Amino acid sequence: MTDTATRYLYLARHGEASPDETTLTENGRRQAVLLGERLRNTPLSAIYHGPLPRAEQTAQLISAQLGDAPLQQSELAGDYVPYLPTKEELPPDSADAMLGFLAQVPEEERNRGPALAREALAEFTGPVDCDHPRHELVVTHNFLIGWLIRAALDAPKWRWMGLNHGNAALTVLRYAPGRPSSVLFYNDMRHLPAELRWTGFPPELHI
Repeated sequence: MTDTATRYLYLARHGEASPDETTLTENGRRQAVLLGERLRNTPLSAIYHGPLPRAEQTAQLISAQLGDAPLQQSELAGDYVPYLPTKEELPPDSADAMLGFLAQVPEEERNRGPALAREALAEFTGPVDCDHPRHELVVTHNFLIGWLIRAALDAPKWRWMGLNHGNAALTVLRYAPGRPSSVLFYNDMRHLPAELRWTGFPPELHI
């Protein structure tokens, strides 16, 4: 019988992207390299990344600092809305604003997102069937990171909203056999110098 071991899931948002989101900025490339250097001693068995250029380029720059962790493109690590709440689910004082935000997302992303999000949970979370701990990195986008953190904490499905992640920041989730999933740390930017932190956030939220 195969043993079950702990999965450590590392989540990183892509580096800062150009205004048209077709490539990384110089800052974004620096962020990705620094994140790769931070992960250099982490025994990653795989690096998954979404299909969009900003995620793929970030993953490639991280991988270049690590040497041998294989890159795998996955639609499940893409940019999509993971769950569409009803107004009744949301806090009354913010429901209209949250639904207004979701209405701005392209219809294709809203329609296909929930199915992809369910598959992402099946693919990326939970203990692993092997005899040793497994460390995996997913280079993705803000929405999916919020969705996976929400699931790890057993929060309501709509609560992926409001969990914002800086470019090239790092979050680590742990899935240990026989124990609840846990967030080891969230939105960690200590590998980035001050001038590269908090990109992806509006100026008033820079700390």
